[in-house]
Amino acid sequence: MLDIKFIRENKDLVAEAARKKRIDFKVADLLALDEERVKLLTEVETDRARQNKMSDEIATGGPDREAKIAEMRILKDELQVKETKLKDLIKSWQALMVQVPNIPDASVPEGNDDSENLEIKTAGERPQFAFIPKTHIELMQNLKMVDFERGTKVAGFRGYFLKNEGLQLSFALWQYAFDLLREDGFIPALVPSLVRPDAFFGTGYLPQGEEDLYKTQDGDYLAGTAEVATMGYFMDEVFPLEHLPLKYASFSPCFRREAGSHGKDTRGLIRLHEFYKVEQVVICEGNHSASVQAHEALLANAEKLMQNLKIPYRVVVNCTGDLGLGQVKKYDIEAWVPAENKYRETHSISYFHDFQTRRLNLKYRDAEGKTRLAHSLNGTMVASPRILVPLLENYQQADGTVIIPEVLRPYLGGKEVIR
Repeated sequence: MLDIKFIRENKDLVAEAARKKRIDFKVADLLALDEERVKLLTEVETDRARQNKMSDEIATGGPDREAKIAEMRILKDELQVKETKLKDLIKSWQALMVQVPNIPDASVPEGNDDSENLEIKTAGERPQFAFIPKTHIELMQNLKMVDFERGTKVAGFRGYFLKNEGLQLSFALWQYAFDLLREDGFIPALVPSLVRPDAFFGTGYLPQGEEDLYKTQDGDYLAGTAEVATMGYFMDEVFPLEHLPLKYASFSPCFRREAGSHGKDTRGLIRLHEFYKVEQVVICEGNHSASVQAHEALLANAEKLMQNLKIPYRVVVNCTGDLGLGQVKKYDIEAWVPAENKYRETHSISYFHDFQTRRLNLKYRDAEGKTRLAHSLNGTMVASPRILVPLLENYQQADGTVIIPEVLRPYLGGKEVIR
């Protein structure tokens, strides 16, 4: 959420942000409603002050006491009507406020969707096979690492069972991700997936993203990322400056309905309703340079994991049309998938300035003791089982076996090959 004062003073900038992000939002509608809200609020506050003054005068008595009581009744009725109208007006105003898009950074390329994201880096050597590479589905089924048929029988569409080395590799990847992040000062945390609506509103997943969330009969939601619970962990708190940055490596099961993805990646482990993530979440000082520095650091952590796994990848900066409502800038890491002969997304790394922290009322005290809104960032460290797709396909051998990346072998008892 942006500050209404900022919106008033920068209405053209906000309108341009909506255009760039391809979001249907008219800032003029918000400002007209805001003007009406401010006017009515002033009237209500004036009438309340007058009511208080008259109450004091009535209490002191006097010859015109009965006339004042009659006038007070009229004022009370008028005030009640205005207060009801103001309450409804504020609800409408708040509904528009949560639709205001954050301003994309000047370095973000303009575009309509992910097809117009800008490649800024490639890393690693793509394997050269003397055979036609198998898909991860073929590899995993042949090696008894997954069961999609029974997964669908038990869990429905996009259901799966990971077995044997499929599960062991997942555990190894999570543990390795935590080990890398601990070296960088991150606090490991297991966070809830079942989260109250406040944290979803605070992080920007509600109201716009509700169609992609699973909702319980009690009105809570299942999160699609550990970011939601981790940010909610800090809401309504004020931290001393010396405690920043707060750096959490948060793990949770994740759930997404994949609304709007009909017909996309209907087989395999790319697009699932239930998966697991180690997520980097950072709360930093509320200035642009601190956010940019932290954003690059989150990208470097994710790249380090990919480089150490020796999985070829590229980094893209997401275009304006591929940014969410609150994101200022986002990088995606896309891993090379040999059987598809293309890169597929494995990581997303974003920063938000104070968009989330304003909603969550998350602040810190600066060096002068003043309270300020912090900035927030998040980024994938490892999402599984999706990461198994490029890992297995890039490490496959002609005989159908798969080499285990060297850095993961200690987590699998020294095993080198999956047969």
